[in-house]
Amino acid sequence: MFGLTPFERKGYDIFNPFDDFEKEFFGNRMMPMHRPEQEFRTDIQESDTEYVLEADLPGFKKEDISIDISKDLLTISAKHEEKKEEKNDDGKFIRKERYSGMYSRSFGIAGIDSDNISAEYNDGVLKVTMPKMTQSQEKRRLEIK
Repeated sequence: MFGLTPFERKGYDIFNPFDDFEKEFFGNRMMPMHRPEQEFRTDIQESDTEYVLEADLPGFKKEDISIDISKDLLTISAKHEEKKEEKNDDGKFIRKERYSGMYSRSFGIAGIDSDNISAEYNDGVLKVTMPKMTQSQEKRRLEIK
């Protein structure tokens, strides 16, 4: 009925004010903290006919980036994996490191002509052009039979 939700004991606790302070400062222990460094920076400009979203994604290849459109939601995801290996003369590992990072952001796109959205990636900047729907696309009259 309730699914998997974090449980917190209710009731009076003399340390409760400190617990609330800790949660506000460090985040809830049961829930991951929102970390701004896990999001990429975006700028959105509006003109009469379109929106242009520019996302800073330095260090990514075009193949590392995906854009998904689902109903009124546009999601930009970027994933980067890197592996480094250093071996000595005997072929034994001196150091072996792995790095993996994933960034994802979603944007509401109600009122956008999703069939004509276009994107390009140059010099670490993803540019997504989203034309607005015209009045005739937003509203149509249904014939009654």
